[in-house]
Amino acid sequence: MVLSKQRSQDIINALRRGTVPKNSLDAFATGLDGFREALDHELEDVKSGKACFKAIRGDYGCGKTFFARWFSERAKELGFATSEVQISETETPLYSLEKVYRRVSERIGTSDCPEGAYRNILDSWFFTLESDILREKDIDPSDEHALIAATNDLMEKRLSILGEKSQTFSIALRAYRRAQLENDLPTADAISAWLAGQPNIAAQAKRYAGIKGDIDHFAALTFLQGILTILRDSGYAGLLIVLDEVETVQRMRSDIRDKSLNALRQLMDEIDGGRFPGLYLLITGTPAFFDGQLGIKRLEPLAQRLHVDFQTDQRFDNPRAVQMRLAQFDMDRLVQIGHRIREIYEGQCGNPERIRTLCDDTFVRDFAGSVAGKLGVKVGLAPRIFLKKLVADLLDRIDQFEEFDPRKHYSLRIDPSELSELEREAAGIQKLDNIVLDLEEE
Repeated sequence: MVLSKQRSQDIINALRRGTVPKNSLDAFATGLDGFREALDHELEDVKSGKACFKAIRGDYGCGKTFFARWFSERAKELGFATSEVQISETETPLYSLEKVYRRVSERIGTSDCPEGAYRNILDSWFFTLESDILREKDIDPSDEHALIAATNDLMEKRLSILGEKSQTFSIALRAYRRAQLENDLPTADAISAWLAGQPNIAAQAKRYAGIKGDIDHFAALTFLQGILTILRDSGYAGLLIVLDEVETVQRMRSDIRDKSLNALRQLMDEIDGGRFPGLYLLITGTPAFFDGQLGIKRLEPLAQRLHVDFQTDQRFDNPRAVQMRLAQFDMDRLVQIGHRIREIYEGQCGNPERIRTLCDDTFVRDFAGSVAGKLGVKVGLAPRIFLKKLVADLLDRIDQFEEFDPRKHYSLRIDPSELSELEREAAGIQKLDNIVLDLEEE
């Protein structure tokens, strides 16, 4: 995969911060080839009007977030809109579907607009409706009144599939378009924000639109149906929603945990029942969430739907199953991704020859082993901190300083403050002073 200098820089900048890049993940993805065919087939099914639910399981550090973003990129290539939502106890609790819908709307993106594409999708839909009207009916394009009336009628017809519950959604859409045509941009902004699930919308905008209150738990599902209809009408293949870190429900109060699990069951049932054609819902979680007593086993119907036998050799895992497991990083994969990041770095730096000479394959392997060793020899915990230090501590210095030689001038230090809470917990680190590792050659 040939990357532009800008895309290379975007990847390196993200890794320098210790975060997962948002684009071009296929350039350094490893260990995912076995999933491609099955996932592409499922996306094609969703594109044809079906819906799909998928669960991804993996221990901390095996790349669940990376996988989700890699898959999102693939979905966008096939014409999908995508949205990634991180489940959290305070900001986005799973049991509160109105908040989940709000985050989905905030983060929805397309190939043309990577994030925040909600307004673009609405405007594209109205343009599509007008184009269909002008193509199918004998209406003068300059007759604005007739065109608006015909477009509103067509809009109601297209949304009729949602049933009676779609009335509020349709009313708000008509008001949004009217405000735009009247060049009342503040009101249009407020109504589009309300449609996207935002609270605290100005009362004046609500009166203008003839709507009341905020979107609740039940309306959120109807509005999601509406967005799916709009996407299909506008030529999109569908919508991929990623609910990341669903395992956080295990840390919630028992009543909140139970409500969250029931909300997940409700979503699965609605998908199976055909309510959301064009939706691919992907969740990620740890094995403890899927197998432990604080996870899905608390709700028997949910556990039954998600159960997959993982007792066989992982080489023979079925990627078509409702639940897939990601393999832990081993040293070979860690080294392989280190090589790829070094190559990407060479494409955007000033001294590629120095990079290849001073950070050769042997050094990358030694450095990967050193980082893993300081995390309890748990290679699965190492990728994030390994890549961050490879870029920020080594490659950047090699690129900038002619005298810098990592074998002579660098000692690996890992401080608890640069590890996430989960990394410290998973590695069994409670209190850790700076650890110094001498990488000088003998």
